[in-house]
Amino acid sequence: MKRLLRTKSVDHLIAESQDDSHGFKRVLTRTSLISLGIGAVIGTGIFVLTGHAAADFAGPAVALSYVLSGLGCLFAGLCYAEYSAALPISGSAYTYTYATLGEFMAWIIGWDLILEYLFAASTVAVGWSKHFTPFLKDFFGVVLPEQWCRAPLDYVEGHITTTANFVNIPAILLVWVITALLIVGMKESARFNNVMVGIKVTIILLIIGLGWGYIDWNNLTPFIPENTGKAGEYGWSGILKGAGVIFFAYIGFDAVSTAAQETKNPQKDMFWGMIGSLLICGVLFVGVSVVLCGMVNYKELHVDAPVVYALEKVAGNELKWLRMAVEVAVLAGLSSVILVMLMGQPRVFFSMARDGLLPPMFARVHPKYGTPHITTMITGFVCSMLAGFLPLNLLGELVSIGTLLAFTVVCLGIIVLRRTKPDMPRPYRTPWVPWVPLAGAIICVGQTILLPADTWLRLIIWMAIGVVVYFGYGRHHSRLRHHD
Repeated sequence: MKRLLRTKSVDHLIAESQDDSHGFKRVLTRTSLISLGIGAVIGTGIFVLTGHAAADFAGPAVALSYVLSGLGCLFAGLCYAEYSAALPISGSAYTYTYATLGEFMAWIIGWDLILEYLFAASTVAVGWSKHFTPFLKDFFGVVLPEQWCRAPLDYVEGHITTTANFVNIPAILLVWVITALLIVGMKESARFNNVMVGIKVTIILLIIGLGWGYIDWNNLTPFIPENTGKAGEYGWSGILKGAGVIFFAYIGFDAVSTAAQETKNPQKDMFWGMIGSLLICGVLFVGVSVVLCGMVNYKELHVDAPVVYALEKVAGNELKWLRMAVEVAVLAGLSSVILVMLMGQPRVFFSMARDGLLPPMFARVHPKYGTPHITTMITGFVCSMLAGFLPLNLLGELVSIGTLLAFTVVCLGIIVLRRTKPDMPRPYRTPWVPWVPLAGAIICVGQTILLPADTWLRLIIWMAIGVVVYFGYGRHHSRLRHHD
C-alpha cells in the first residue's frame, strides 16, 4: 500500500519541466493557448444544446444556465491553472495527481484521461461525419452512400445492435488527416486550429450581431418561465437542470494543460490559456442563447438545428446564406475539437512512459518535428477505428463521466497540495482554497450522479482493465519504484 501511495517529488517535477531535453519545441504563445482552449470547447453544443435546454428546461433563462455551468468549469479551471503554472508538464491531471495522491491514483487518472481525450475525439469525429454528409448534399449536390458514412453498430436502449452499414469513412479520413498534421508539428497544428477558431468565432459573432436586430423582446418575457409543477421543467429547478445538460458544452479546456512543455512561457500563459478561453466561450454561449430565445419562442427550439430554424423563421430568405455559414462553423468547430483532443492524449502517454508506467516507445519524440509521433500515430489509429465502427451515443457517455472524474480529482488535489507543500513556488494561486476546489468537486460529483447506471458500469469495467494493466506492467517498471 505504501508503494501505491508514493508521490513524485515536486522538486523533481519542477526540474523536469525546466529540462528541454525531452525534444518538444516551445512554440506556443498566450494567444495560441487561448485559441486551443476555444478550439477544444466550442463544437456543436452552442448550436444544438442551447435550443434543447431552452425548450425543455430553462426557457429564455438558459443564459443563466450557461452562467451556472460555466462557474462549475471555472472552479475546476482555477485549480488546473495553479497546477499548470507550478508544474508545467505535459501530463496534465495525471502528473498533478502523481504529485499529490500517489502513483496508483495517478495511473487511474491517466487511464481515465483516455476516456476524455481519445473517446472525445472519436465522438466528435462521428458528429462531424453526421454534419458533413448532409452539408455536401444540400449545398453541393454530392450524395455519399449512407452505408459508408455510418457505423455498423448502434446503441439502443442499453444494447449494442448491428446495422446495415459498413463503416464511417468520413470520420476515419478526418482523424487520419488531423493525426498527420499533429505529427508534422505543433506550430503547424496551432495555425490550423487558429484558422478553424477564427471561422467559427466570426460566424458566431455574425449570428449574434444579425440576430440581435430580429429580437422580439416579448419572447424573453417572462425571462424565467413559471415552473410546471415538475422538478426541472422551468423555474429555478429548470435553470439548474439546464445547467447540467449544457455543462458538457464547456468540456475540453483542460487539454490546454497538456501543451505546457511546448509553451514559451508556461508559468504565466497557461492560466490565460485555460481561464481566458473559458471566459470567451462563456460570453459567446450567453450571447447566442439570448439572441436565439429572443428571435423565436423558446418552446419552438426543440429541433435538430435551432439556430438555423430561428434565423430562417424571422428573416426568411434574407439570411439564407447564413445557414451555410452555420454549417461551416459547425464543421470547423468540430475539426478543432478533434485536433486539441488528439493533441492531448499522446502527451499524457508521453508523461506516463517517462515515469516507466508505459513502454519506453511511448516517450519518443520525433527528432525533426518535435512531436510524440509514435503515440500520436497510435492514438490516431485507435480513434479512427472507434469513430468508424461505434455509435455516437455510446462514446459520448463515456467521455462525460471520464472528464468529470478527472476534474474532481484535480480539485481535491489542490487542497492536498496546499497542505503537503505549503511553501512550493506557485506563480498563480487558486483563490479561496479550500472553498473553490470543494465547490468544483461537488459540482462535478453532482453531474456524475445524474449519469445513467450503465455508464457507471462501463466506467468500472474500464477502470478494472486499467488496474490489471498497472499491476501487470506499470508497477514493475515504475521509475519511482526503482529509485526507492
